[in-house]
Amino acid sequence: MTERVAIVVGAGGELGRETVVKLAAAGFTVVGVDRNEDGLKELPDGIRSEVADASDPAVAKQVVDRIATEVGPPEVLVNTLGTYHLGGVLDATPEDLRLMLDVNTGPALWLSQAVAPYMRDAGTGAIVHVAARPGLEPTPGLTTYSVSKAALVHLTRVLDVELRPLGIRVNAVAPMILDTAKNRPYLPPDQLAHAVAPEAVAGIIAFLVSEAAAPISGAVIPTYGA
Repeated sequence: MTERVAIVVGAGGELGRETVVKLAAAGFTVVGVDRNEDGLKELPDGIRSEVADASDPAVAKQVVDRIATEVGPPEVLVNTLGTYHLGGVLDATPEDLRLMLDVNTGPALWLSQAVAPYMRDAGTGAIVHVAARPGLEPTPGLTTYSVSKAALVHLTRVLDVELRPLGIRVNAVAPMILDTAKNRPYLPPDQLAHAVAPEAVAGIIAFLVSEAAAPISGAVIPTYGA
């Protein structure tokens, strides 16, 4: 197999879809993964898709192994999965925290575990996760969300330390607010004015997995907008 294979998880969302487009344009054979089958139908023609819930460790490994067998070993993994929860410290519940960690943090570990053996065998690979500004800066009213994204930031750096000696680069981008159809109805005009287009963040992700970014690993790139 000669294809340069990239897996984009969360491809049913706007950021994931834009990332698929950018990587396909860069010459990768891209496979989009999402548990939302309807969202995957919005991917461009010719893009293979897999319906799977990567928050389940076993499922994450199964889908990566299937792609490696049927398409080719992954050279790139982009994980755009994420969910959001409003609520301060006094309102946080065990269920809230568990959900945030299960969606915002867990898949980054399970997917990285799944692709690492293929990248190690090839001696090269690039992984990008999507963190968030509240994971870098304390933000009131977003307790469980912020904690889960802070865990993802630290996980990205731990993955870098452990996987870089194997030839695998691990980075993250950290948006604040994305200008998506899902977010737009809930954003007041002043916040919407500073929201970042998913296409712009996808362009940074595409750069981070490219040869031009070969010296960069362990970085969390702020993509906050103006």
